[in-house]
Amino acid sequence: MSFNIGLSGLYAANKQLDVTGNNIANVATTGFKSSRAEFADIYAASKLGTGQNSIGNGVNLAAVSQQFTQGDVNNSGGVLDMAIQGGGFFVQKGSDGSLEYTRSGAFRADKDGYITNNTGTSRLQGYAADADGKIVKGALTDLQLNLSYLPPQASSKVDSTSNLNSSEPVIDTTTHPFDPTKTDSFTTQYSTTIYDAQGNSHSMVQYMVKSDQNQWTSYTQIDGRNPDGTTTAPVGKLLTFDDTGKLSSITDMDGSNPNTTLTVEWTPGVVVDGVWEANGAAGKDIAVNMSNITQYNSASYRNPPVTDGYATGQITGLKIDGSGVLFATFSNQQSKAIGQISLASFNNEQGLQPSGGTTWRETFASGQPGFDTPQAGTLGSIVANSLENSNVNLTNELVDLIKAQSNYQANAKTISTQSTIMQTIIQMT
Repeated sequence: MSFNIGLSGLYAANKQLDVTGNNIANVATTGFKSSRAEFADIYAASKLGTGQNSIGNGVNLAAVSQQFTQGDVNNSGGVLDMAIQGGGFFVQKGSDGSLEYTRSGAFRADKDGYITNNTGTSRLQGYAADADGKIVKGALTDLQLNLSYLPPQASSKVDSTSNLNSSEPVIDTTTHPFDPTKTDSFTTQYSTTIYDAQGNSHSMVQYMVKSDQNQWTSYTQIDGRNPDGTTTAPVGKLLTFDDTGKLSSITDMDGSNPNTTLTVEWTPGVVVDGVWEANGAAGKDIAVNMSNITQYNSASYRNPPVTDGYATGQITGLKIDGSGVLFATFSNQQSKAIGQISLASFNNEQGLQPSGGTTWRETFASGQPGFDTPQAGTLGSIVANSLENSNVNLTNELVDLIKAQSNYQANAKTISTQSTIMQTIIQMT
């Protein structure tokens, strides 16, 4: 009867209103994906029926499909806020140990440093980093911000590019023997800060003396003393240049052990009440790479040195790159990778089961997830300090609201008309 047809139309229109209302309610929900009500007509016919004169029995709700289109990505300023530009889902582990998938990147750190969702109930998953900051792509793990100090590292090498002015006069080392307190006994000097294994800083100064044409003598002092802590007359190294101004070799004073690396054998120490003593910290021999030093007719200079040592560092900030690598920055100007975000992809996103909190769960229809790093394959990139807005188009939703209302009214009119016809038939009897 047409009563059933009208009722099915009312039910369908009501469901369309529900879906549209839910979209409108979540227009400001981060990472929300709009839904669409999909309907199918109903026909009652036997298996052997011809169907030429079949009349439909109404409509039913075939599916509510979510639209996984990209939402606008806007800067939010949050340190741990992240958005996915492209495909993929963030992976979270719920309190029950099950995995959840979301496009909402509003994350924060809990009291233990774990990165969680904005309710603190699920932890962000990714790949851990080893002690050297290398990402280990193994099993997924809870990403955690390690708030401990970065251990110091003893200096072992110094690299730099420098030039010694070939026009400088030769210093008579007989009448002016090298003395770091007398500026007329050396031509120029370079200072470098180095560190011992306990993070104590020390000043290493290289004094350069032009002792002959195309030949310079280098003396090294650390903390105003010889590298071994003594104050005896320092022993220099001979730097010999060819006639084009390029370094030929570095040798001992007797011309032995030619190479281009100046090795400084160092024992870290400290001066207490004017007396030098070892400070108990381990120190490494310092390899000073001199291969990029020249002797040209221009001002003596040295570019900023590059060393591998640093003091103890306290975490001061966090940066996240497009591939999802989390870099912690420290007060000692160092940075270190502490983990990498993992994204999940599915063959059938429509098969995911919404589970509230702007999350989805895997189902048989969705297929198993594939895990990988951002920017791998079809997975999108991470936009730091930003959030993905809901992809709801409010204008379209308001139009759909009007259409659903009209559909509801029209189907109600069908029932009203059928009721009038039934009343006429009853009156005839």
